[in-house]
Amino acid sequence: MPSTRAELLLRGVRLEIGTVLWNAIEGIIAIIAGVMASSVALIGFGIDSFVETASAAVVGWRLRAELTDEADHERTETLERLTGRIAGALLLALAAYIVVDVGRRLLGFGAEARESTVGIVVTAISLVVMPLLGWAKLRTATILGSPALRADAYETITCAWLSLTTLAGLLLNSVLGWSWADPLAALAIVPLAVREGVEGWRGEGHEPD
Repeated sequence: MPSTRAELLLRGVRLEIGTVLWNAIEGIIAIIAGVMASSVALIGFGIDSFVETASAAVVGWRLRAELTDEADHERTETLERLTGRIAGALLLALAAYIVVDVGRRLLGFGAEARESTVGIVVTAISLVVMPLLGWAKLRTATILGSPALRADAYETITCAWLSLTTLAGLLLNSVLGWSWADPLAALAIVPLAVREGVEGWRGEGHEPD
């Protein structure tokens, strides 16, 4: 376990790099698979992955700036607030998109969700990867005393919950043919997206270190 602050900062940066890389890959695959299968749950999950990528990138930049003694507090706070508002707006737009699309599908308009083996695989892997990343970041944040890293850790853990609900919808559709399970699974994203979106827009998503 890292003992010095520099070692903890370096570990935090590496965890954020891992988060960015995985979420970028996960998001691309999920959106492509979602479009191919007409799965609103997969598309929503993929978009959320890119929001998490932006959050991890900002926090990683902050930690690296402190590690290399290049931190400019005012610039850092400005960038964080701007990124938070952009991420918040994207999450609120995502919630609106899901509500409209789910309503449309449940009323019989639009294509029914089809099976997606790729979607099942990527969400199953995410269900393993995201909790490990989240808890590792949370432990590091606690020792480091970083509210920003702690907030991002909880966002990563939240992503694991979305992996579970999306996977459940995909499996029910694949095994039992319940195409309506996919849009219902997508609705699980809405409360979290609205809450995180409002907090991000208000600048409450990350507290200053």
